[in-house]
Amino acid sequence: MGALLGLIAGLGLLLIWRSGPRAPQRRDTGPTWTDRRRDLLRQAGIDGVGPAQLAGAQVLCAAIAFVLVVALTRTATVAAAFAVFAFWLPVIVVRRLRRRRQGALRELWPEAVDNLASAVRAGMSLPEGLSALAVRGPAELRPPFARFASAYRASGRFGKCLDALKDDLADPVGDRVCETMRVAREVGGSDLGTVLRTLSELLRADARTRAELETRQDWVINAARLAVAAPWAVLLLLGTQSETLQAYDSPGGSLLLAIGGGVCVVAYRLMLRIGRLPEERRVLR
Repeated sequence: MGALLGLIAGLGLLLIWRSGPRAPQRRDTGPTWTDRRRDLLRQAGIDGVGPAQLAGAQVLCAAIAFVLVVALTRTATVAAAFAVFAFWLPVIVVRRLRRRRQGALRELWPEAVDNLASAVRAGMSLPEGLSALAVRGPAELRPPFARFASAYRASGRFGKCLDALKDDLADPVGDRVCETMRVAREVGGSDLGTVLRTLSELLRADARTRAELETRQDWVINAARLAVAAPWAVLLLLGTQSETLQAYDSPGGSLLLAIGGGVCVVAYRLMLRIGRLPEERRVLR
């Protein structure tokens, strides 16, 4: 009996000791599907469109493709295959816009950092220099910095305004630049101009190297797209011969289309993985 009371007392003390600040923290499960879709849209520079609207556009594209292909081929199975491809068309377009926007911003950031370094050398504070980019910075970066300037004038909280700027830019390079500004603001010192010049040189070197690699990568991507699109284009051209396509309405024809679609998807993903560059992620959000 005494051992049981001692065990209960020990467990009680352990629970008390593990409560409060020492309590185990819940693991972060990472961004959800909705968060990833929202980041994708913002990184592509598409405002006013949410994950639900993107999903609706996918369903609408699939329905339109299904109706058009059925009207052309009179074959529901072939139309369903093209509807599946059309379902992912909006996502592919948004990803292309994101890649194009990130490439454009990657070329603009060194100029923005140079303008900021000039403002600091002229005697402006770091918040004032960032606010000045709304007027003197690259045209595509001016709206986010204008919103930063307005928020900073209203609140005077540099850290919170910088977080809002990172969220507004939704760019991996912008995250690095903003965090550099945060460290420079907190640490201070007379080497801020040197830090900004070094950052500008690093961003230029990174943009130049990545542009060369992406040019070579485009060859692999275009080859993969051509190899995947060719057999389906031939299948669509057969729509002028409805008797030929009627064979795909049978169970064997449906199975053949499913196997062909699966092989195309696997081969396309494999070719992209072979030629893929490391994707820049927003690790400093």
